[in-house]
Amino acid sequence: MAGHNKWTQIKRQKAVTDSKKSKVFSKCSKIIAVAARYGADPATNLELRTAIEKAKAENMPLDNIERAIAKGSGKGEGGQLESARYEAYGPGGAAIIIDVITDSKNRTVAEIKHLLAEHNAKFAEQGSVLWAFDFSGEKPSPKITVDISSSDKEALSKLIEILSDNDDVQEIYSNAK
Repeated sequence: MAGHNKWTQIKRQKAVTDSKKSKVFSKCSKIIAVAARYGADPATNLELRTAIEKAKAENMPLDNIERAIAKGSGKGEGGQLESARYEAYGPGGAAIIIDVITDSKNRTVAEIKHLLAEHNAKFAEQGSVLWAFDFSGEKPSPKITVDISSSDKEALSKLIEILSDNDDVQEIYSNAK
């Protein structure tokens, strides 16, 4: 009966949920740190206030939020975070926009290029994908959508899932139906 006690089951479940929370908290911290560059006071910095509200909705502890604000405003330790937007063409010719927040653009772009190459996708030149999206709303809504085959849909879903697992990737948008 080794390995069948209650604590073993709880430990496995806790590890999975803790891992998911860690990824969410990490992404929220980066968003807060980038927003805090424009002012550490949420009363005067709307972007920071929105980022804090999103973090609180994810039940992020207050000390983590304060640490992220300090890091972004230059009072904390660690490298300066930057946001970037990368463009790619995925399986079936689907346009993909990848928004990232990173402390090393060179490392992040290399990781993203590697993941794209592994999953039958190509890194695109700047501006070659953006024209297919409308940026007037909160999220880029595609102006033009493309129909792709079911096998390409599966491959695109897998690619998006793998890109999402990267700690630097914040949002991914596609124009595939």
